[in-house]
Amino acid sequence: MSNSGINQLAVDQFSSAERQRFMDRNPKTVALAEQAKQSLYGGVPMHWMSDWSTPVPLFVSHAKDARFYDVDGHEYIDFCLGDTGTMFGHSPDPIAAALARQGNRGLTTMLPGEDAIACGELLSARFGLPYWQVTTTATDANRFVVRWARAVTERSVLLVFDGCYHGTVDDVMVRYKDGQTVPRSGLLGQAYDLTDHSRSIPFNDVDALDAALAQGDVAALLCEPAMTNIGMVLPEPGFMQKCRELTRKYGTLLIIDETHTISTGMGGCTTQWSLDPDFFVVGKPIAGGVPCGVYGCSAQMAEAMQQASAKASAQSSGHGHSGMGTTLSANALTMHCMRTNLEEVMTPAAYDHMLPMAARLAEGFRHLIAKHHLAWSVTELGARCEFQFCATPPKTGAEAEAAFHDDLQMALHLYLINRGILITPFHNMTLCCPHTTESDVDRLISTLDNALTELLAIPGARI
Repeated sequence: MSNSGINQLAVDQFSSAERQRFMDRNPKTVALAEQAKQSLYGGVPMHWMSDWSTPVPLFVSHAKDARFYDVDGHEYIDFCLGDTGTMFGHSPDPIAAALARQGNRGLTTMLPGEDAIACGELLSARFGLPYWQVTTTATDANRFVVRWARAVTERSVLLVFDGCYHGTVDDVMVRYKDGQTVPRSGLLGQAYDLTDHSRSIPFNDVDALDAALAQGDVAALLCEPAMTNIGMVLPEPGFMQKCRELTRKYGTLLIIDETHTISTGMGGCTTQWSLDPDFFVVGKPIAGGVPCGVYGCSAQMAEAMQQASAKASAQSSGHGHSGMGTTLSANALTMHCMRTNLEEVMTPAAYDHMLPMAARLAEGFRHLIAKHHLAWSVTELGARCEFQFCATPPKTGAEAEAAFHDDLQMALHLYLINRGILITPFHNMTLCCPHTTESDVDRLISTLDNALTELLAIPGARI
């Protein structure tokens, strides 16, 4: 039994038919999936690519704007958009032109060019922090910022919220359970106890935040301003302001990770909500789909970082390896694409289109939930929204997780895929880009309406 209100047996019956439909309509994908098993572990270049709702991985031919096309020739409206990686559409024309311009002018040199200065100035103007560094992914950016925070504060503990998402940083792979911090389940190859230097508390719990910080050993609170990977969870009014107030009170740094919440609007939640972090991280869409992450810091942090570096160098007989940086970070191709993205793609006009589309989609979800008499809810944040299998929007990661009905979610996703629509896997989140149209939104709503009608028509479907 699930809180979704839908019987598992009905979900199984519904899903079985959709799985067969997928296999029948995608012979080339099925053949490629079989071929891929001979050379790719799990049949995919990254193992999570096999975790979607489809019976075998769906092989893509090409993508442009708000559409992608599979190898069997089917067109899809894309509301996943690379899970934010292509938040402004697939291969925006300015990014395609930037790739062509830079492609024959050098890809990586380990040296800066004028694009680097332009990017720093654009990032400062956009997000309000004066100093910037460039990485290859947001995971790298988070990892490096955590190291800086520990060096600056000379404290070891990292505080995160239960159910957080900050990429694959080891330190964040913890959960909150029965009042204790525990390692996240399913970790492979974990050789040391993460709870020695990481602490997890519930989101939106000011008392838990105060108690965790009051121990005086927390280097930084690393958080998304709204949770996005355990199911969307918005902050209660004033909660993020409490995060800033209490971290300052206890000498803890505040790191805001906006890799997903950048969809909120220009400058992300940091600008929209005046969050004033010590460090700011964003990745995925910042270079228009080209791999890139960045982190910014306040002037006070920049000075503290210089002092920490000087102290480390004075204590070391080596030449000061910091444990940060990779050879391809800030390469010439990436920097040119990021500059182009900030100047021509990630614009106020883009958000002015995306946000109303997402609001239309959220309203459509609410209409469907009411029409089908389901005890579900909708959470929205800027260009992003999600329907969740709970009567009221969750306030913590644990509440969001308790609303999961994985088989139901995957069955609905597969139904949509079989009819040319993709939404974000692993939960029911959608994202609108500057190329998403009203008709795209309406088609998603009408197709989901058909799915629910068919599912609920199965005898005994309702619990």
